[in-house]
This record gives sequence, structure tokens and C-alpha cells, in this order.
Amino acid sequence: MKSHSERFDRLMALPPILRGGFRPFFLGGACWAAIVVTLWLLALSGRIVIPSRFDALAWHRHEMLFGYLSGVVAGFLMTAIPNWTGRLPIAGRPLAAMALLWLAARLAVLFSNAVGIFPAMALDVGFLATLAFVAAREVLAARNRNVPVVIVVSLLALGDLLDYLELLGAPVPAGIGWRLGFGLILLLVALIGGRIIPSFTRNWLMKQGERERLPSQPTRFDLASLGLLGIAMATWVAAPDAVAAGALLIAAGLMQFVRLARWRGVACWREPLVAVLHVGFAFVPVGLVMLGLSHFVRCVPASGSLHLLGAGAMAAMTLAVMTRATLGHTGRALRADGVTVAIYALLGLGAVLRFAASALPMDYIHALWLAGAPWVAAFALFALRYGPMLAGPRPDGKP
Repeated sequence: MKSHSERFDRLMALPPILRGGFRPFFLGGACWAAIVVTLWLLALSGRIVIPSRFDALAWHRHEMLFGYLSGVVAGFLMTAIPNWTGRLPIAGRPLAAMALLWLAARLAVLFSNAVGIFPAMALDVGFLATLAFVAAREVLAARNRNVPVVIVVSLLALGDLLDYLELLGAPVPAGIGWRLGFGLILLLVALIGGRIIPSFTRNWLMKQGERERLPSQPTRFDLASLGLLGIAMATWVAAPDAVAAGALLIAAGLMQFVRLARWRGVACWREPLVAVLHVGFAFVPVGLVMLGLSHFVRCVPASGSLHLLGAGAMAAMTLAVMTRATLGHTGRALRADGVTVAIYALLGLGAVLRFAASALPMDYIHALWLAGAPWVAAFALFALRYGPMLAGPRPDGKP
């Protein structure tokens, strides 16, 4: 068993970017999100051709779910699991190997016309399978309660595989792979959000001197709302056009509204790092209800509703966690500067405009550019502002 000083010296000898899972994956994920949306818009406009075996829309969808979001999930898990289990973080060469595997998968999928679909599939599914294995090893060794998170990551690898099988002409239901991935990421957002949002809000309110009506940790109501969300998403994954799926999505969305209201987000509007979590999570119930309504009301666009959940809830929650975790884990004050607030505002604007794109009185592709520009700018700004923090040492000299 290595002593504390030996572990300290070993971590200090590593390049800063390899001292914690959040460092390479948050930076890489943010850059990839901006690149994917930019390339997709250029392809949609006819200015470039995506050199992938996936068509441009399928590639965009695949890479947002199994590229950007899976990378951020990896960074989050590799940072959270040591806190959950008390075990040492994954750092150094193992972390470098994971980050390079993720990057190789992204490039292989993008250039799969030249690389071949089977090497791309092996790298891509292999990354998520490896992440699931590593997470399972750590959680099970510590007998930790977060086994459901490991199961979700394992199923995410299955969704990735199904997306490839459909591309290869296997007899799988159309779109089931990406829908499974979408539903699983949304469940993770709802699960993790339900832990951190009331906790961070409670801590901030207590610092302001409040002692009454503080948000509580998850209760049976939260478990019931997550259960209903799981049923709704499973129904939508299996039968996306079914009336039952629409009704369940609306019901799940309404329960998430109630859940969010119990966390007292209005009381912390003065603290952007906390308020953005509430705003980001608000896209979950709004998106669920709108997606459910799209089954019954013709003027409610299903694609726009999905983007409220994807470009809105998933992106906002990941950016909120990425900014806060980067500040905290690099030894900086938990304070949002003007650039950070601008990142949040640009992301929210892009998500809302993406939903409205089908209703705007202008050319659809131009409307998508109008929505995509601030959304891409949010991630580019994150990379510029937080990249040096993620790639550099802590100012306090700690590993």
C-alpha cells in the first residue's frame, strides 16, 4: 500500500491534464460538441460532405449521444466514483488510454468511409464497454450503492451497438439504438440532477442564513417520478409513435415539474452556478411535455421537442456540471464570472431557438444556423475559458 506522500508525489509527476478524469473528457467533450454541430450545419447547407458511413443526420445524432455526451459522462464518472467509493482516482496512463480510445473512436466514426465501419464500431462500442467495466470494478469493489449508474452505462454501450447494427442492415427496429441512448442519458440527467441540485441549493441557502423550507435529498416521490420517467422512455424507445408513449411522456414531464418546484430554484437566482442547474433541469419537464404533446397536436414539432431535451436539458446540465466541477476540482472559488454567465446564456438561447426553428418565418436551414451559432459559441467559449484550467495545474499546488 502506497503512503499518502507517495501517492501525492506520483500524481504531481503527471501532466495536469492526466490528474483527473474530468480534465481530458470535459475539454474534449466541449470541443467535440462544437465541432459536430458546426460540421452538421455545413453538411446540411451543402458546403461539405461528412466522410462517414453514417449519413449526415445519423452521424450528427450518433456523435452528440455516443460521442460528446458519452465523453462527458466518462469525465463525470471518473471524477465522482472516487468520491463515492473512497478509492483512488483513475489517472496517468490508464486515463490517457481511455481518453485516446474515445478520441480514436470519434475520428474513426467521422472518417469511417476510409477507415471502415467495423474498426469504427469496435473502437466506439469498445470505449463505452471499457467505461462500464471500469465503473463496475470500482463500484462493486467498494460495495457502493451506485450500481444503477453502471447498468445505465452498460446499456448505453448496447444502444451504441444497435445503432451500428441498423446501419449494417441487421433486423433491428429503426432508430432503436439512438433512442435507447437518448433515453438513458435523459435518465442519468434526471437521476444525477435529483441528487446534486437539491444538495447544492440547500448548501447555498444555508450559507445565506436560511434554515427553513430547505430542499431535501431524494424521497419516495423522487423515486416514483424516476420510475415513471423510465417507463415513459422505455415505451417511447420501443414504440415512439404510440399514443401510450405520448401520454406517459406528458405524465412524466408533469411529475418532473413538481420535482423541480420542490427544490426552490427561485430562491437562488443570485448565484449563477446554482441557478443554472435549475434552469437546465427545467428543460426536462418542458421537453417531455412537448414531446408528449407532439403525439396529439400537429403544430408541436417532435424534432424541436427532442432538441429541448438534447440541446437544452442534456447540454445545459452537462455545461453546468462541467463549469462547477472544473472550478471546484482545480482549487478555484465557486464563483461564476461574466464569461461563465455568457456561456449559460448562449446555450439557453441556442436551445430555445432550435425548438422555434420550425416555426420561425425564415428558411429552415437559416433558422438552424441562427440556433446553432450561439449553441456552438457556448461550448467554444467553455473551451477557451476553462481549457487552461483543465490543462494546467491547480493554483494551490495540489495534485
